[in-house]
Amino acid sequence: MAGVCTGDLGKEIWPELLGVRGEVAVKVINKENPKLSVVIIEEGMMVTMEIDCERVRVWVDKNGIVNVVPRIG
Repeated sequence: MAGVCTGDLGKEIWPELLGVRGEVAVKVINKENPKLSVVIIEEGMMVTMEIDCERVRVWVDKNGIVNVVPRIG
């Protein structure tokens, strides 16, 4: 997915947030780029497949821990 969104997006991926609480990840991403829409997605939830260059999905496990590296798209 890297490179799909073009323009001055700033940071596009947050590998350092893997393993932290989802709510913490959302706060960090919002602080670094308040233009993005950041949403928590629980493991097993259905989502649409379209790419949105103004969105970050924060995937969490049943304990609310980020289990996929958050990225724009």
